[in-house]
Formats: sequence, C-alpha cells, structure tokens
Amino acid sequence: MNAPLDHSAYVIAPPGIPTLPVEGSDKLFPIHRIYCVGRNYAEHAIEMGHDPNKEPPFFFQKNPDNVITNGTFPYPDKSSDVHYELEMLVALSKGGVNIPVETAMEHVWGYGIGLDMTRRDLQGEAKKLGRPWEVGKAFEASAPCSALVPASKIGHPTDGKVWLNVNGVQRQVGDLNQMIWKVPEMISILSGLFELKAGDIIMSGTPAGVGAIVRGDVMEGGVDGVGRFTVKVV
Repeated sequence: MNAPLDHSAYVIAPPGIPTLPVEGSDKLFPIHRIYCVGRNYAEHAIEMGHDPNKEPPFFFQKNPDNVITNGTFPYPDKSSDVHYELEMLVALSKGGVNIPVETAMEHVWGYGIGLDMTRRDLQGEAKKLGRPWEVGKAFEASAPCSALVPASKIGHPTDGKVWLNVNGVQRQVGDLNQMIWKVPEMISILSGLFELKAGDIIMSGTPAGVGAIVRGDVMEGGVDGVGRFTVKVV
C-alpha cells in the first residue's frame, strides 16, 4: 500500500510511500527498509544444505514496495519454482547504530506476519555464480504481509507457534523460541552493519518446510500471539 504525496515539488511524480496497515486503526506504518534474516531456524538451515552451528548471521534486503497487503500473490514471470517462507515481522519505531542488545527492544513498535516469497530457481542460479540474490528475493509483490499489531497491545512475543498451511495442509511449523538469533540480537547486529531508521521492517527468518506453490494455491499462516493471514496465489 502506498500513501499519496504532494507532487508539486518534483520534476516527475514521485512514487508513494510504501506502508503497512495497522490492525484496529486507520493510520499507516511507513516502511523505510526491509531487512531479512537468512537461515535463522536450525532445521531450515539444514534443509537448505547448511550447518547452523558454523554460520554467523547474515542479512539481505527486499524493497519497501515489494510489500503487498491485498491477500493475493501474483505468480511471477521468469520462474517455475517459487517458494513460500512464513516469517514474523518486526517493525521499528526508532533506529540508531551499534544498538546494545540490552536496549534493542526499546526500538520495536510492533509485529506482523509476512511471506518471503522466493524465486528459488533464480536464487539457485545466482548462488552458483556467486551473484547477488535480488532477482530471486526482491521482485515485485514478493512480500505479502499482514497488518501490524502494536507491541503496546501484545507485548514482545518470544515463543509461539510459527506455521503455514497450503490448501489446508500443514507445510511449515516451528516456534519463535527456536530462532537462532533472537529479536534483540538481530537489531543489535544489524545496527552494526547499517544505520537503522524508524520504519525499518525485519523479516525474522522462517522455519523448516519451505516449498513450491502454484497458481490457485491458498496459503494460510500465522504466528501465535501476533495473528494470522491468508494469501491466494493468482
């Protein structure tokens, strides 16, 4: 969802501000950047062929306007192997650099649910060639997301089921307490690599069970204590 801007100060019409809705409110959360944590659940790291005990945390980005909130996912061109990855979103209300773990949660505004949709075939080709992942991760509509829920309403969930069903069949299941890098650690480590800002979204990693979808599939997923949402592949 994009918020409108005053076009009169620009030589061309600027794009709107990417936003996420807020549950129970008509106000919007403006998105600055989207940071994704790679292989943050041990079983998912293993299913992708990696040893979680030997890896430091790593991150990649999606574009803010990759977010869609209309309950559909348009199957992309140039790929025949598109995978789902259900994740908890962490939305920041303020940023900084070198944020200590002990104060990191002071930067969290709220939480949501998102799908890190991945053109796995194109990502795999990029990996083999040592190239960046954007073509597999940061394509249009690659981040279907739910509305955000303020931490002031739900607190800061540290455990709870993370799950995804496709056409009513369970495909992914894990628990927030299985994350290798917890939310305070993600924020602290990221802030040593980037200057975090208000409006940043962190996609916190996905549990095992990722797999392919096809047009017509219905994905329903959620995070206990945060919410649930449904996305249809079109």
